[in-house]
Amino acid sequence: MGHAQKASEFNKNEEKVNWHDKALWYVREKRDKSAHNVKGWEYLRELGSGIKANVLSNLDDYLIQFESNAKKNGIHVHWAANAQEHNEIVNSILEKHHAKKVVKSKSMLTEECHLNPFLETKGIEVIDTDLGERIVQLAEEPPSHIVLPAIHKTKEEVDVLFQEHLNTKPSQGNPDYLVSEARKHLRDKFLKADVAITGVNFAVAETGGVVVCTNEGNADMGVHLAKAHIACMGIEKIIPQEKHLGIFLRLLARSATGQPITTYSSHFNKPEDGKEMHIVIVDNGRTEQLSREDFRASLHCIRCGACMNTCPIYRRSGGHSYDYTIPGPIGSILSPGKDLKKHSSLPFASTLCGSCSNVCPVKINIHEQLYKWRQVIVKEEKQPVIKKSILKTAGLVLSKPNLYKMAGKSARFALKYAPKFMIYNKLNAWGKARDLPKVKSGSFDEWYKKRKKNE
Repeated sequence: MGHAQKASEFNKNEEKVNWHDKALWYVREKRDKSAHNVKGWEYLRELGSGIKANVLSNLDDYLIQFESNAKKNGIHVHWAANAQEHNEIVNSILEKHHAKKVVKSKSMLTEECHLNPFLETKGIEVIDTDLGERIVQLAEEPPSHIVLPAIHKTKEEVDVLFQEHLNTKPSQGNPDYLVSEARKHLRDKFLKADVAITGVNFAVAETGGVVVCTNEGNADMGVHLAKAHIACMGIEKIIPQEKHLGIFLRLLARSATGQPITTYSSHFNKPEDGKEMHIVIVDNGRTEQLSREDFRASLHCIRCGACMNTCPIYRRSGGHSYDYTIPGPIGSILSPGKDLKKHSSLPFASTLCGSCSNVCPVKINIHEQLYKWRQVIVKEEKQPVIKKSILKTAGLVLSKPNLYKMAGKSARFALKYAPKFMIYNKLNAWGKARDLPKVKSGSFDEWYKKRKKNE
């Protein structure tokens, strides 16, 4: 099933779709208010984009510098070419510590590598400690958003889920009660964990340390209680110097949730006395994406989710319809590079309105890359007959001025005089929720010629 088919499943519950749309747009509005309160916001975006471009152009040097400084700090550094290697390295560290219980903070890389099911086959309990991640883990679902993993679930649905798995009482979706019960449940998991796994938001080449951003403090809780810390990072997470954090931390939180800064920006520079710290640096297709000149800027991404919150397609189709770890506009330019055939529908899941590029804190030209992927896909992958026929007809009409004028006149006449049932039917998806605009008596071309004649 492609994106359109999966989106149609999500759209069966119209009330929930409307709620999902409004919830994400609310986050987008918070982002706008927060960004507009920062003097030099656009300059910050330029700086962030420039630093990321510099990193990608000198990635090998920065990675070697990072590894060297991390080792000086007593950190064990591992390199993984792909997801399988990453999972095996993590498992080998757990075996060394005879670990059977693991707590994990939110990490899209470990989701990408399918670490949880891999470790579970080894008899290891892995508990996601971010509340949203824990919710989808209990529901046996992947995250539907990179910052708000359970945004597709209402509080009433979470209430039922907790009753089933945590033996809570019915609360009609009371957020205070549900959070309190989740805290009790997770506190026990933190206390009994052998090893903590975290993602990495930023890895500083200058210091060899990593920064993890959370709003719940779950990364800190896990790391400080467990005897070993494993931080998993993609190679693109590098930034050159510690002073650059001031730029990215201001961009990240505002773009993600409209906050001035995340509640916890945790710096891990070396292991605590008597404990171990490991960093697993993962490629998993990133160097291949780096080699694609038209798409390398996609690796600038700092995983804020702003493009998802603003995208009219994502908001009304849900994250699961993308069938990729990173959904939404940014996922639609990353996924074809991983599997062009499987994800060939995703670059078409866009209006090309450019809103994703407008809100991206590191100025990734997302809508342009979506258009470029479309050009690649129509050459590489066979397109549906109906789609090809419609586009061929549209191309013919648009290339013949007289035919275009005739089509315009016919459409204006029909919209003005045809019975309403002929205009508002199943073929007119737009008209399902709104009326079409009133039709003018003539075209712009006719108006312009008349105006020029009267001058």
